[in-house]
Amino acid sequence: MSQFLFDEFEKITPKAWKQKIQVDLKGADYNDTLLWKTNEGVVVKPFYTSEDRTNHTIQSPKEGFNICQTIFVDDEKIANSLAIDALKRGANSIQFKADKVFDYPILLKGIDYNSTILYFQFSFLNDDFQIELSKFINSEKTYFQNDIIGHLAEEGNWFNNLKDDYQKLDNIVNHTNSCISVSLDLYQNSGANITQQLAYTLAHANEYLNHFGSEFAHKIHFYFSVGANYFFEIAKFRAFRLLWSTLLEEYGIVNLDTHIFAQPSLRNKTLYDYNVNMLRTTSECMSAILGSANTVSNVSYDAIYHKSNEFGERIARNQLLILQQESYLGNAQDFTDGSYYIEAITTQLSEKALEIFKFIEKSGGFLNQLKSGVIQKKINESDRKEKEEFLEKELILVGTNLQQNKDDKMQNNLELYPFVKQRNIKTLIPPLTRNRISESIEKERLSLEKV
Repeated sequence: MSQFLFDEFEKITPKAWKQKIQVDLKGADYNDTLLWKTNEGVVVKPFYTSEDRTNHTIQSPKEGFNICQTIFVDDEKIANSLAIDALKRGANSIQFKADKVFDYPILLKGIDYNSTILYFQFSFLNDDFQIELSKFINSEKTYFQNDIIGHLAEEGNWFNNLKDDYQKLDNIVNHTNSCISVSLDLYQNSGANITQQLAYTLAHANEYLNHFGSEFAHKIHFYFSVGANYFFEIAKFRAFRLLWSTLLEEYGIVNLDTHIFAQPSLRNKTLYDYNVNMLRTTSECMSAILGSANTVSNVSYDAIYHKSNEFGERIARNQLLILQQESYLGNAQDFTDGSYYIEAITTQLSEKALEIFKFIEKSGGFLNQLKSGVIQKKINESDRKEKEEFLEKELILVGTNLQQNKDDKMQNNLELYPFVKQRNIKTLIPPLTRNRISESIEKERLSLEKV
């Protein structure tokens, strides 16, 4: 008797499967009928076997993913109260967003820095303040999400100027721990496809390595946004870990942990039939978890049109708690190891992203390509293509371009302006603009509500 159940069955080669499929197609061409190519140029086959395994070693987090609550710091006492409440209700990580200097003893009162992972996203650059804050917390579990290159890409200008920004960041890097966050989320929310996201993030991070030196690589972490293409998004995380470790090896660095903070994208979130956003964010959070994100901060289903509110934030946090504690994904970062399909996608994405990365480096590096407008042009082309697919219903957002609820009215529910705002400022370079796929249809529907 066979030792293993499957040893009792005759093994069938991929070639035999393909021949069988070809017979069943009754003359139709296998390549034209069953192979399809994505916008990233990835070829997807109808079946995968062990021959598609690549056996890449993907460095996954040693512990389960962290549940993060994102809080904007306007009033320090209110933000502190929201943070403590979130920690009591299941979060173990907090992301504070701030656009000005704040009173950090009040903001952090009652929070255990040794057990709570803290992220600070600053939309201003103040080196003295960050150094003071770092000394006050004095914890290796604190991450400062500084990205002066990302700021240039999104705003079209430096905070002050190139020299001053780098001087301030130099000071921060020399006196704090994890203090540089490379923003893949900007490229994703601006319309870049997955290979572009990977390549631009890698080249973006390489600018920091070139400036600061490889000895500061451990101070770089990454900010990801997660899109709707479930399996490809899982592969995106894995591909980036593979690419980053490969790049670090060129600098003589091995076995360095890669820290990834992830949030669902806003690009595919919709104003109408907004409850579908909960389904979208659940799928996207699963992609982040299975892809090996260290920390996941969910997005509220009403984030694009409502101010932050207790109900929306609680639902978003509970989605992660259900995935962690009831869906048994608490330690699931390596569940996809050995998946022939995901490994094959991971390989193709990483190879194609590496080609783009090499081209960028040969052309003078990421900053040079950004200043010449090449990066913006490529992302804008991808953005337009995706929106054309949406208008032609090749890309479906249920409730928006398919199965619309004609009785759904949103005009009186808008607490926030949900569309791209026109910017009339002089910039050094053309800025990248975060935007949503469904904005054109939503504007039209809102205008008809007034009639």
